[in-house]
Order: sequence, then C-alpha cells, then structure tokens
Amino acid sequence: MKLFNSYIKTFKGLSREAWMLSIVMLINRSGSMVLPFLGVYMTDHLKFSLENAGLVLSFYGIGSVLGSWLGGFLTDKFGEYYVQSWSLFLSAPIFLIIPFFPSVEMMAFLIFLQSTISDTFRPANSVAITKYARPENLTKAFSLNRMAINLGFSIGPALGGILSGISYDFLFVVNATGALTAGIIYVIFFRKRNKIFQDKKKSEPLKVMEKRIAKSPYRDYLFLLYSFLCTVFAICFFQFFNTIPLFYKDVAKLHQSTIGFILGYSGFIIVLLEMPLVSIAERTLKTSQILFLGILLCGFSYLLMAFGSNIPLLIIAMTILCIGEIWALPFMSTVTAIRAERGNKGAYMGLNGIAFSFSFIITPFLGTYVVSQFGFDTLWYGSFSVLTLSAILLYIVVKKMIPMQ
Repeated sequence: MKLFNSYIKTFKGLSREAWMLSIVMLINRSGSMVLPFLGVYMTDHLKFSLENAGLVLSFYGIGSVLGSWLGGFLTDKFGEYYVQSWSLFLSAPIFLIIPFFPSVEMMAFLIFLQSTISDTFRPANSVAITKYARPENLTKAFSLNRMAINLGFSIGPALGGILSGISYDFLFVVNATGALTAGIIYVIFFRKRNKIFQDKKKSEPLKVMEKRIAKSPYRDYLFLLYSFLCTVFAICFFQFFNTIPLFYKDVAKLHQSTIGFILGYSGFIIVLLEMPLVSIAERTLKTSQILFLGILLCGFSYLLMAFGSNIPLLIIAMTILCIGEIWALPFMSTVTAIRAERGNKGAYMGLNGIAFSFSFIITPFLGTYVVSQFGFDTLWYGSFSVLTLSAILLYIVVKKMIPMQ
C-alpha cells in the first residue's frame, strides 16, 4: 500500500489537459501495430527481399523527417491544436488503402505519405505538453505522455501479433480506427480550451516582438550538435522497430504472437516503472547524468543479445532497454523544451523530431545491411560501442547547454 501511494504521488500536479493529451495518445497508440510488424509483413506476406523491406522502411523515415519539420513549422504558424487534429484525421484513410498496393514502389510511396502526415503530430503534441504543463512538472508531463504511448504500444503489438496470425489486413484497419477515434476525442476536449487560450494570447502585447526576436534552432549550433547526437542514439535505439523483430523471427525462431507479446511486455514495463524511475532520477541526479546512464543501459541491452537468443535472455535484455529508454527519451524532450524560447517551441520540437526521424531512414537500411553482410552479432557489438560513445558526448554537451541541470 505504501508503494502504491508513493506511485500515485508521482502524478500530482499534472493538469487535466496533460492527462487528456495522454489519453488521446493512448487511444492512438493502442491501434498502432503496423510499424512493428511492417518488416515481417513485407518479408513474410508480400515476399519482399530483406533489402527491399529495408528500403520501404527507410521511406518511412524520409516521411518522418518531412513530417517533423512540417509539424514544427505549422505549429508555430497555426497552433498545435489544428496540426494535431488534421494529422489524426488524415492519417486514418491512408492506413486503409496501404494493403491494396502491394508493390515495392507503391508501398514505399504510401508509407512515406502516411509517415509524413502522422509525424506532423509529434512536434505539435510536444508543444501542447509545454503549453498545458507547469514548468516544474514538465518532465513528468512528458513521461506521462510516454507512458500512454507505451501502454498503447503494449496493447497494440500484442493484439497485432494475434491479428496478423489471422490476416495482416486487420493491422491496417485497427490502425485507422485508432487514429480516427483519437482525433474525435481530441477535438471534443480541446476545441473550447484552445479558443480560450488563443484569446488570452491575443491580449499579450509582447507576443509579436517575442516571435520576431526568437532564435532559430537552426542557428543554435550547440543545439544542432545535441540533435545530431540524438540522431546517433536513435539510429541504434530504434532497431527496436526493425531488426529486433527480425532477430526474434529468424534467429530466436519465435512465432508472431510471441514477438508481439515480448514487444508488448516492453510497453507494460515502461508503464509500470517510468514515473517512479523519472521521479527518483529527478531527485538524485542531474539531467546530463540521467541521460548518460539511460543511453549506457540501452547499449548494454543490445550487447546481451550477442550472447544468446533464448526467451529469458531476450526478456532481460528488453527490460534493461526499457529502463534505459525511461532515463533517456523524456529527458531529451525536456532538454529541448528548456532550450527553446517562447514563440519558436514548434521549431525546436520539430528539429528534435527531425533528429529522431533521420534514424527511421538510416536504421532500417543500415541494420538490415549489417545483418545480411556480417550477421546480428556484429550489429549488437556495434550498437553497444556507438551508444557508449554517444552517452559520453551527450553528457558533455548537455552540461554546456543547461549547466544547472
């Protein structure tokens, strides 16, 4: 009971808007089961070669880069409410038409289009969190949002593993339904709140001046270096969506449903541990130290997979990866929010989103290439080495960006 009460206390101070943003994200992500199974869908169902599957997944990354930039630009211009609404509503029909075009070329185009539309949502959503959260609760608000993502991701892949065993077409239908439902709920809750917030903003005399003097993130060279290192981290980390499911299928010889449950387990672990671990880290460590530890743990989790493919070892590796993720991703968002100035938060969040989106271009192609040429062990050793170096460099850069953090 004492542990439960301590867990509940970590949520105190979060606004109703922050909770609703997380609920919308939960609904949307609960239907998100296409991406984790996209590589398996193309190689197993459409009979694409490993290289062609990697090529299509890279087009997902290209769309993600474009969507992140576009989302940041449109958010600063029109506001995060409209960007999130249209992103959710427009992504739903794209999911529905993907199964009708099974060629490599059309799959690449539709995945590019879908990721462009879907990823305009991310910088807008991050700006909404900074808009409705109190400054002292910013990391907790980001963590709550990520908890929703991971709870949805624990539901999505587990259900996706079951549905893909019946028909892969179900994956796309459920994805579309999740996006549409999330969009409806978001508009109902935030329509009036957004209007009230905008009316207040119009009465602030310094708004125009602040927008004019706000620094561009593309001229913030220390932040550009930070974003580059985030890209390096993400290239290694987001093998979670690409080469790890292939490793489970081809090396560990796991069935789709088992793959889905292990990926779903990762979401469950994050939901269970994220808020307490974030709260503990905030009380005991500086942001630079938390990022260092989190990235180092991610590297160690990949190293473990070089030593075997039995299910207990895979679960241990996944658990460590989840803890590392908890101490890396929400604090990376917090660093971006702190570095941003009022009037250009969308641009900063968009650039940070682009940093991660580049990994969606590079990771599928690079990961599948390394596996096909050198094997999975080389990939795991290489990932550990790169993540260790990234942890050291990010520690140095973040200490310079926010010395008090």
